[in-house]
Amino acid sequence: MDDKKLRRFRDRASGAPTLINEGCKITGVISGSGDYQVSGEVDGDCDIDGSVSLARDGLWQGTIKASNVIISGHVEGDIIAEGKVEISNSAKITGTVTGEAIAVAEGAVVEGQMKTTGQPAPVGFVEKRGDD
Repeated sequence: MDDKKLRRFRDRASGAPTLINEGCKITGVISGSGDYQVSGEVDGDCDIDGSVSLARDGLWQGTIKASNVIISGHVEGDIIAEGKVEISNSAKITGTVTGEAIAVAEGAVVEGQMKTTGQPAPVGFVEKRGDD
């Protein structure tokens, strides 16, 4: 299947991601490459060459800097993506969201600014898929 036809970049993900599971708390700076899935807590910043996905029960306190970012949980800090940012209906963000394109589901809470670097305005969507 052609990757361009897939709506969400997480549908294109390949390889095993790095997992930070529920009950796990990371304090400090995270850097690396590849995809990261966070269901636990992170207290610190990251600089990831890959995607970062924060699950519904995940908490991130600090700056998330990655190629692409998916937020379903709670972020207290800024999000900086070189590519796309997806904000699901369960997300709560306090901080600035910056990305080439930003998709925000109905019901998401963003307390701060949204800045797009590629498209002229944020893109809204209604999530039609079930929870992953």
